[in-house]
Amino acid sequence: MEGIAVKPGTGVHLRMGSFLKSTDFVEQTRFRFGGLTGTHFRKLSLSHVRAQQSKEEHATLSPATVLELTPAELKEWRESCEQGNVYTNQGIKIRRRRPNGPLSHDVGPSQFHLHIEGTAPRNILEEIIWHKDTEVSLLKESLPLDTLRKALENAPPARDFVGALRASYLRTGLPALIAEVKKASPSRGVLREDFNPVQIAQAYEAGGAACLSVLTDEKYFQGSFNNLEAVRNAGIKCPLLCKEFIIDAWQIYNARAKGADAVLLIAAVLHDLDIKYMAKICRLLGMVALVEVHDEREMDRVLGIDGIKLVGINNRDLETFDVDISNTRRLLEGERGEVIRKRDIIVVGESGLFTPDDIAYVQNAGVKAVLVGESIVKQADPTKGITGLFGKDISL
Repeated sequence: MEGIAVKPGTGVHLRMGSFLKSTDFVEQTRFRFGGLTGTHFRKLSLSHVRAQQSKEEHATLSPATVLELTPAELKEWRESCEQGNVYTNQGIKIRRRRPNGPLSHDVGPSQFHLHIEGTAPRNILEEIIWHKDTEVSLLKESLPLDTLRKALENAPPARDFVGALRASYLRTGLPALIAEVKKASPSRGVLREDFNPVQIAQAYEAGGAACLSVLTDEKYFQGSFNNLEAVRNAGIKCPLLCKEFIIDAWQIYNARAKGADAVLLIAAVLHDLDIKYMAKICRLLGMVALVEVHDEREMDRVLGIDGIKLVGINNRDLETFDVDISNTRRLLEGERGEVIRKRDIIVVGESGLFTPDDIAYVQNAGVKAVLVGESIVKQADPTKGITGLFGKDISL
């Protein structure tokens, strides 16, 4: 169905009629005919809208990534971008940007206005990702990739994050500790009022941490890249994970420029080719990606990607924020566990780890490293907090 509306002030007034309802999906095309200007409307099918909506909601890799891809990889990535249902097919529920109804998408002379429902975030992770989309867009404008690449020339050399985890596991016989420099979280609020990132990092290192994770998100975790740089420049020897919500390859370059040795990639947010090519960029920069999963489907997806060395199992439910450490055992049972052992992938247990029994439980399930923040950063002496967590002194 189609209709026409003529711009007021042209001397001609036509009605669109009743074929369009306020809830309909329409394509709106501006036109000029003689002395008249107006708008042509065409009602869109639901399938057309859903495909367009998927492309709008889920951003893909930025042009920054394309610079690192071979022609074959670029072709593969572009083809994946044309599949509006790729996220649905992979079970990804997190939308990469806010569906501002009505959405606008310029294509040549046409402009699509998609009137859609569900403009509120479904959970805290989706809220964070929507905010991050806006934040990163502004950062890229102020610091273009070319400028950022030049900054890499002055970045401190990347250190062996995986090697540090393996060495700690061999030394202690216990999961290697990635200790988190973390001031606050959306679920727990402020964890430590007297927060000094360098002093906390030094206490972690003295307590036997193999690596450190530094929160860089400001709005939801009260972290910053200043904290990451401060820890790196303080002479801390532990390799550093940039704990950021990565949605754009630009962020990986930025993390490396600030001194990070590893970054977090979340399978609940990124589709398979995003993960594949972002992990490749990490390798090219001398870094490693810790790919985080929450359920069996995400684990299967990640195990289907070549070159992954670190997989984190987050025991926190994304919908309810409930924590269940048996999730780690469930995801490592059967064939999945066999594949992980065969490929020598290090599995990192995340969330809900507070006691020596918790550490023993996930170790028996198959993890060789743990990422812990809350249970040690809240301690008056984080060094002693590490001893309490493991039930013994694991310091050098």
